[in-house]
Amino acid sequence: EIPPNGQGITALIALNVLEQFDMRSLQHNSAEYFHLMIEAMRLAFADTRHYVTDPDVVKVPTTELLSKAYAKKRAALIDRKAAAVDVVRGSPFASSDTVSFSVVDRHGNACSFVNSNYTGFGTGIVPRDCGFTLQSRGANFSLVEGHPNVLAPNKRPYHTIIPAMITKQNKLYAAFNVMGGFMQPQGHVQMVLNMIDHDMDPQAALDRLRFCIADGSANGAVFVEDEVPKEVVDELRRLGHDVRLSSGASRTLFGRGQIIKRS
Repeated sequence: EIPPNGQGITALIALNVLEQFDMRSLQHNSAEYFHLMIEAMRLAFADTRHYVTDPDVVKVPTTELLSKAYAKKRAALIDRKAAAVDVVRGSPFASSDTVSFSVVDRHGNACSFVNSNYTGFGTGIVPRDCGFTLQSRGANFSLVEGHPNVLAPNKRPYHTIIPAMITKQNKLYAAFNVMGGFMQPQGHVQMVLNMIDHDMDPQAALDRLRFCIADGSANGAVFVEDEVPKEVVDELRRLGHDVRLSSGASRTLFGRGQIIKRS
């Protein structure tokens, strides 16, 4: 995963938390399965939307956030019978028009690549005599004084673009990516679980129904595709999740993805 100032660490934190549960034993896309993934993503976003910033300017506690001990501590906060009301960051110390592609060659070399101007056409500013618009990635700075990701000169903001790869036993397993702003780490978590814990091939992993915490915040509304069974949606709402259905063109919220798996 792409390190800070990228949000790839969000997916890794969530996967570390989910590692504390036997996800393989759960029915795929059941209410309990969705609930654990949603709660893990909430915990991950609570941490990364606070700590992730330009590591050349502010120290980002990457090692601490990714430690197994910290994951176990955060996982203990998940109530399997109720959604968290107000998820806050831990203390680990001791949507957009995006294009992506994955490519491999006959030697097994791989590239996962994502590019985006952000927020549609970025700033909407076209440099004179040029055929492109300038990006608007500064939108992901915080304006809260004292926040690690606060707006400042010569500093990079929290960044959503995170091309990724999976390795197994130090060998390439897959090159993959998901487009869609804050959906990216959420899509990564869902795709990885589909392939690793549920033995799905790449197409099946991408085709399964998805959820998305739309604004990438720890306490945002949870959108699910409208084909998710009503009993699953009802149970998630009973658990306390603010679940909203997405259909038709609004499904672009869930992004798009590409996976190339090594045979």
